[in-house]
Amino acid sequence: MTAFKCGGFAMGLQTNHAIFDGTSIKYLLQNLAALADDKPLPIVPCNDRELLAARDPPRVTFPHPELLKLKIPIGQEGEGEQNPTIFDTTPQDLDFKIFSLSENDIFDLKAKAKAGPTNGKGKVTGFNVISALVWRCKALSNSENDENNLSERSSTMLFAVDIRGKLNPPLPTSFAGNAVLTAYAMADCKKLEEAPLSELVDLVTEGAPRMNDEYARSAIDWGELYKGFPNGEFLMSSWWRLGFNQVEYPWGKPKYCCPLVYHRKDIILLFPDINESNAGVNVLVALPHKEMAKFESLFYKFLSS
Repeated sequence: MTAFKCGGFAMGLQTNHAIFDGTSIKYLLQNLAALADDKPLPIVPCNDRELLAARDPPRVTFPHPELLKLKIPIGQEGEGEQNPTIFDTTPQDLDFKIFSLSENDIFDLKAKAKAGPTNGKGKVTGFNVISALVWRCKALSNSENDENNLSERSSTMLFAVDIRGKLNPPLPTSFAGNAVLTAYAMADCKKLEEAPLSELVDLVTEGAPRMNDEYARSAIDWGELYKGFPNGEFLMSSWWRLGFNQVEYPWGKPKYCCPLVYHRKDIILLFPDINESNAGVNVLVALPHKEMAKFESLFYKFLSS
């Protein structure tokens, strides 16, 4: 807790994603606000982690390109042995930049997706069009690219999907744990450069419906067997619609809520703008200097074209 001379204060919260996902954190904050106001809990949390246990025996019934098996079990690496680099946390000199999209920007992106050659057959949501735009820019700004390998190099974008309502039977709505799994969209960089926005939106859209009950159970069982890691070029982490700023404390709603910055280039954050409507969104990107310059150029080029 940090108090300011004006009478306001900032409250920070740190959790482990193995314990809570964004929805569960919101439940925690709503219950905290109720306790502070001497009211009963609005949400009685369900903490039954067995609801997401692997099957016995585990049954992997789908390929899972969004996950990568480790060559060596965690903690058993010997001298000179190393697992594949996934979500590399080695120190890097990174530039940080926020790209703000207004409500009109998002409306225009949706209109482009709906007017494209695929007629927007995928679900044209704010998240899907923003993700398609960011994915294109992130993949094409990668320092590994050159004109000759765009067709050969593929890019995978990862994003979280809440599986509470996708399981059969569904999880209790008050489930207070980590109920997100990683969905993905995959394409070669040549397609990301040349395809219309509508086609990229379709690829992003396919990720969430793929996550049905059997796919989710298969992914959980895969994790039980292989203890792997998410496998992609970057993860799109959205705090945009989690609603932390709508929690009603005894002293009122927060003026603003946002995550702390990750010092890593493989996570891109979406979080609400400062306006009360939350209709716009901020996109926080961290990249090495040369990649950031290219990302920024591509972002405004594709946004306006």
